[in-house]
Amino acid sequence: MRKILNTLYITTPSVYLALDGENILIKDNGETLGRLPLHNLEAIVTCGYIGASPKLMYKCAEKNISLTFLNSNGRFLARVVGETKGNVHLRKEQYKISEDIESLKYAKSFISGKIHNQRIVLNRAVRDYSLRIETEEIADVAQMLKYYSKKVWSSENKAELRGYEGLTSQMYFSVLDKLILNQKDDFYFKERSKRPPLDPFNSLLSFLYTILSYEIASSLETVGLDPYVGFMHTDRAGRISLALDLVEELRAPVVDRMAITLVNQKQITIEDFRILENNVVLITDEGKKKIFSNIRSKKLEEITHPYLKEKVQWGMIPYIQSMLLARSIRGDLELYPPFLWK
Repeated sequence: MRKILNTLYITTPSVYLALDGENILIKDNGETLGRLPLHNLEAIVTCGYIGASPKLMYKCAEKNISLTFLNSNGRFLARVVGETKGNVHLRKEQYKISEDIESLKYAKSFISGKIHNQRIVLNRAVRDYSLRIETEEIADVAQMLKYYSKKVWSSENKAELRGYEGLTSQMYFSVLDKLILNQKDDFYFKERSKRPPLDPFNSLLSFLYTILSYEIASSLETVGLDPYVGFMHTDRAGRISLALDLVEELRAPVVDRMAITLVNQKQITIEDFRILENNVVLITDEGKKKIFSNIRSKKLEEITHPYLKEKVQWGMIPYIQSMLLARSIRGDLELYPPFLWK
């Protein structure tokens, strides 16, 4: 099982990436800031418009190193993808399922996992901060989420399933603000605003969701699946639908929890954001550095995988879930096991 922990994050918009033999050169205004061996890297994420040399992009594609470009605001621009490899029969089966009623059972797994993990995030907050938050309302929502995480399996079609997903998301988001315990004047959650984010907490969520989505897309390609053909999210040009399917079950335990921790522990403050005249809220370069540092640390933490029952690092979770999904599509597993956090 390959490790997907060695990710290079470039947060300075003026940085240009080049190739020197088997090394990546990090340059800023012509000055070389650093040099890293490519064999140590699994992925590169860069925020800015300057970009990378064609030689480096080719080498990354050749070595199956994920190279993702975000703009300075953290919005996805492009991703370098090399020659499509992997089992052609696996992808043919994936495409077949995506057009068949069988895709509904995968969609149920994704959404039941999402609702389950939202409930666990709330339950942990009640357990850990019972003296600081209004536990009764949160506990009531958690109980309803437990009911609906089982209810989704009775859905007869995706429209009904999306109804349950929308309802439970509304329930979960209605109490998410109560989990923000510090810096309340600057960080709050009233509703989800995406394009564009209109407050610091939504800006933080959007940035983290983007990073997670493209880590999962890279993991899916690693195991031979097409990240653009999903089972829950419909096909749309340029959308990594299957990656977004897997994001659903990891939203709460990976992104939401990290965002709340960053704010509550004051690892990120309002100074790490800037507000434009149209009220759009963006993360500063210094804020991104803090976020990426937190991501790197989080990836190294160990948990017991709920399905494999083995100790793994958090950074392995996208790859493991992609691997389990591939096994399910091949028929090695009767049903895809979503990541059910405990």
